[in-house]
Amino acid sequence: MTERFQYDNRIVKNFLFVTILWGIVGMLVGLIIATQMVAQNTPPDAWYYWIVRPFTWLGELEWTKFGRLRPLHTNAVIFAFVGNAIFAGAYYSLQRLLKARMFSDALSAIHFWGWQLIIVLAAVTLPLGMTTGKEYAELEWPIDILITLIWVVFGVNMFGTIVKRRERHLYVAIWFYIATWVTVAMLHIVNSIELPISLTKSYSWYAGVQDALVQWWYGHNAVAFFLTTPFLGLMYYFLPKAANRPVYSYKLSIIHFWALIFLYIWAGPHHLIYSALPDWAQSLGTVFSIMLIAPSWGGMLNGLLTLRGAWDRVREDPVLKFMVVAITAYGMSTLEGPLLSTKFLNGIAHFTDWIIAHVHIGGIGWNGFLTFALVYWLVPRMYGTKLYSVKLANAHFWIGTLGIVFYAIPLYFAGFFQSLMWKQFTPDGFLVYKNFLDTLLQIKYAYWLRALGGLLYLTGAFIMVYNVVKTVKAGRLIANEDAEAPALEKNAPEEAGGHWHRWIERRPFQMLVLSLVLVAIGGIFEMVPTFLVKSNIPTIASVKPYTPLELHGRDIYVREGCYTCHSQMIRPFRSETERYGEYAKAGEFIYDHPFQWGSKRTGPDLLRQGGKYPHSWHYYHMYDPTSMSPGSLMPPYHHLYEHALDTTTTRAKIEAMRTMGVPYDEEPYGPGFAERANAHLSEQSAVIVAGLKKDGIEAQADKEIIALIAYLQRLGTDIKVKETAATR
Repeated sequence: MTERFQYDNRIVKNFLFVTILWGIVGMLVGLIIATQMVAQNTPPDAWYYWIVRPFTWLGELEWTKFGRLRPLHTNAVIFAFVGNAIFAGAYYSLQRLLKARMFSDALSAIHFWGWQLIIVLAAVTLPLGMTTGKEYAELEWPIDILITLIWVVFGVNMFGTIVKRRERHLYVAIWFYIATWVTVAMLHIVNSIELPISLTKSYSWYAGVQDALVQWWYGHNAVAFFLTTPFLGLMYYFLPKAANRPVYSYKLSIIHFWALIFLYIWAGPHHLIYSALPDWAQSLGTVFSIMLIAPSWGGMLNGLLTLRGAWDRVREDPVLKFMVVAITAYGMSTLEGPLLSTKFLNGIAHFTDWIIAHVHIGGIGWNGFLTFALVYWLVPRMYGTKLYSVKLANAHFWIGTLGIVFYAIPLYFAGFFQSLMWKQFTPDGFLVYKNFLDTLLQIKYAYWLRALGGLLYLTGAFIMVYNVVKTVKAGRLIANEDAEAPALEKNAPEEAGGHWHRWIERRPFQMLVLSLVLVAIGGIFEMVPTFLVKSNIPTIASVKPYTPLELHGRDIYVREGCYTCHSQMIRPFRSETERYGEYAKAGEFIYDHPFQWGSKRTGPDLLRQGGKYPHSWHYYHMYDPTSMSPGSLMPPYHHLYEHALDTTTTRAKIEAMRTMGVPYDEEPYGPGFAERANAHLSEQSAVIVAGLKKDGIEAQADKEIIALIAYLQRLGTDIKVKETAATR
């Protein structure tokens, strides 16, 4: 019996329009910080001073410095722009593939408004410095809980729709949606285990090496299961629709899906090559990364070959143009990523702008261009009209493509050549570029070109906005689209002689469980030994917990996002030990909640910073970086000299650390130390202030700058007394 029903286009429209809105915001923030980075501290006599002055002025404000806006940029692009695009595409395709309206309009609305609330909260809290300090997972614990709840709402709505479907078999796009939902839930919950100190501050439950492993297990698979698998689902639905061709190979789809979700989850440790992570875990990350090339390229070829017989339309159709470049960018980034996981290339590229270029090929090429294709395909259909201007869409395509070229290519060169400069020695065995800043100033040209590329890409997006507005005005939203389909026969027999995979395509909950098992295996295999086998993280007797003042200083370091420009991980290369000192040991980080190894060096590594300079050097440097490092691109931190240190939280912080196993009851602190923590803090502040006074600086002991100096002066000093250290 044929049943009549209606598709809900209003929820698709809502998600699609906020995709555009947050995309513009995220790209704009990216352009601001890209310009800040290259133009900060521009001298007033430079001819372009007044052109870049608005950007550098933002860099001087407390809330809009690079370290605070960079997490806002990444969160806005990943979770607001890409996230809303996923929901728009999934809500549209799910209904058509299942021949059913979404399970609940109320849950759809809760999902939409709840997700936007999360984005607004992120946009407010990150510039205020409320951050966990873990890349791509910076949001504090109340927002983490809200994310979990809204994700459950999305899952209930999706599976409710699957249950009431009128199509027996689940299409490949839905396999990817199911795997995305269950894996993102697992990643988010495991990585977000933290101990709250207050409503706006928490500490990661994990420490040091273990925290790094969990974080990059999450971080890499956020790329895999938030930026990749759902977009592959969108590709499998929208590409055949746009090309008016069936998917090239059903069997290739099966291999692509199962191999991808199983292999991807193991590859996280390739972000920690040459770090203090155990070698066996690094090797696993490399091996599985290399194996990932096969399913990734299988999916790319399945997409491109779907266009067989339709390539002539690519010349004229902007939707297909965007899709072809997006799929090509997917192929490029999924080949480059595994290659970068090899020790040879990783030793060159890691910590450099090469990685930034690699990430953006995936971000603005794969995610950005596929999202633009969705917008141009969906808006005319939902408004019952034609696209306002194909010429403008084509202009957007070419300007956006130029933007990608100008963004990525200079950074590839910059990363490669800066890495070579880091490693260059004179014939006498001395570093040619002893000062890190000298290598940075050599690649400033690339940062200018990067900003130009970002400006072009954003310009293209504004052209799209104009095109969409004109298209919407020419049509009318078909909020409830009529449809009809035969009712699903509940007890239909299994098909005889069909492909074996058809069995699980009829069983969504079995597919959910099997997907969860496959993605959990890799995480369990890598994390359990790292947590339970003590020899993986050998402790060092001389490494002691931070003093209360240092702990406050560390929290300020995290709040200001210093980890976005500075690493704390000296790799076992001669060039790094000559420049920075002894290479990093796993036991040095056992009290670091969270770890602060960083992933990019726009400034030098700080692991052995302690004692390298006098207190006065740090005091002057943080107020005006160019006073100590002429030509520095680092912004000034005047607010640290104005804000009083909040010592009301000292006791809570010490007790939280004790709860997580930090031995504040032992020497040199002793039982009941939390009660005496502020007294200890005052004593150490007085010592630093006295040291500054000897250099002619009248500083106030209660200011945040004193705590930050204490932390910086502590970094790496435990291991410097290695002659007396012993492995327990």
